[in-house]
Amino acid sequence: MKYRRPRLQFRAGLLLAIFTAITATPVIAETANFGTFSLSQGFEAAKGIVEGYTSGSYSLSAISNRDRHRNACIGFADPTPDHIMILEEDFSRLKIQVNSNGYDTTLLIQGPDKTTIRCGDDTGKSKDASVDDSKWKSGTYRIWVGTFNPGMKRNYTVTVQQL
Repeated sequence: MKYRRPRLQFRAGLLLAIFTAITATPVIAETANFGTFSLSQGFEAAKGIVEGYTSGSYSLSAISNRDRHRNACIGFADPTPDHIMILEEDFSRLKIQVNSNGYDTTLLIQGPDKTTIRCGDDTGKSKDASVDDSKWKSGTYRIWVGTFNPGMKRNYTVTVQQL
């Protein structure tokens, strides 16, 4: 007697292979802990204000030790960016500032490509971080707000200003 594999088993195996191939495809969408916002030239001040809180023990120096101006990239945050900022146009100069009521925050901004990094720490006498830089190209920027010590939870506001 000749053994024949049932057709049902073959179809189930084929469906499992197709399902695995579909679910193994990486998702390209960007995600952020506190959402995405978009800015274009002359944006209203309110559009450049976002809120969140710090958390995590992921070292931001794992993304980059230094930024494009050789500033140290320090602090601890969640591995997922806190915010995604989409610049719809080029900006000659932007200032991005954290306000956590004086806690020791840090800032790392990656974009519009993976290799362009901007980092900030203390701003003047304040322990809150900021980045004031020129030549912001249109595109997607990932923003992490960190703390000097890992695992600290601090509420904050990030303000983006066109200068």
